[in-house]
Amino acid sequence: MAPSGRISQSVFDGSRLRVILLLDLYEGAQQQFLDAYELMCKQVASVPGHISDQLCQSIENPSQWLITSEWESAPPFLAWVNSEEHVETVKPMHSCVRDTRSMRYSILRETNAGQPTSRAASSAGVQVEPRVGENVARHALTFTVKPGSESKVAEILAGYESPQAQVDETTRLRRTSLFMHGNRVVRAVEVEGDLLVALRHVARQPQVRAVEEAINPYLEQDRDLTDPESARVFFTRAALPAVHHVVSDQPAPAGLRRHALYYPAKEGQGAALARLLSHQDRTAADDPDSPVHSSTVFQRDDIVVRLVDVTGDLDLDPVASLGLKGPGKAAELERLLDGAAIGVEGSLKTERNINRLLSHADMLPVTDRSAHS
Repeated sequence: MAPSGRISQSVFDGSRLRVILLLDLYEGAQQQFLDAYELMCKQVASVPGHISDQLCQSIENPSQWLITSEWESAPPFLAWVNSEEHVETVKPMHSCVRDTRSMRYSILRETNAGQPTSRAASSAGVQVEPRVGENVARHALTFTVKPGSESKVAEILAGYESPQAQVDETTRLRRTSLFMHGNRVVRAVEVEGDLLVALRHVARQPQVRAVEEAINPYLEQDRDLTDPESARVFFTRAALPAVHHVVSDQPAPAGLRRHALYYPAKEGQGAALARLLSHQDRTAADDPDSPVHSSTVFQRDDIVVRLVDVTGDLDLDPVASLGLKGPGKAAELERLLDGAAIGVEGSLKTERNINRLLSHADMLPVTDRSAHS
């Protein structure tokens, strides 16, 4: 169990995952939707980690439907839902559905033959202890811009007026952090309350829409935000989910600075790399001398970004800043990291190469905005 006071959320605890998808269908689209669902079922049945799914219809409003699915754990689901295969699989549903809402939950307790599960039932894929949170959801988007346009894009993204922080009585924008690594943009958001409600609120703000339109000519992936299908595909492909978040139970020191570090994984090793960094940050949270006070790891395919709040400069303790403390950890990272992609080749056992990795991984800060209380 996490120490009292420490905030810790992770998809790597091995618990089974329940996914709930709420749908509101257009009038007269039921048969088209059922045909699309049957096709999707055939394709998802062969996806590693998928256990089962159910389709339900409201007994009160026939236009409201519910799809639930169970997965062995969160990582295989996230790999599937963020894949190109998934984008193509769900396309036939888009013309049937007026609105959707997706929710993901790990299974904490369940009843089997009238008996609730034991608190120590992790071997059965049940989450052993509740996660400790702070009513904050985290998410990121990542996309690339045309080479040579980086400075212009950074100028546009840094110059817009912040949207209103208070979305409704229960939802509030807390922080937006935007970084670049070469021509890759990463925008991370923190939301108190309902993430989906907040993202929809932001998308409707005139100043945000103006910024999105301004960067359109520079994007490597074309999009038309006035076309719901084009916008949906873009934001699905740009999703960079938060897979781990931890905050030390020590009081937040003065002068914390936010950094983002970009770790391109070797092909097929993104999840393993994210898991390694998550384990390292969980250990660092127990170390009162660690400069890393909090960390969020984002991962999609082989793109891994680690957002850290640290005391002092990163290069004061490069090993801790990179998440390499502990015997053999540099070698583990070296095995999973595509060092050539960020200009680091050779062993991470040398101080020179560790400093080189830190220099290349450290992303350029564009803007970091916190909402006023």
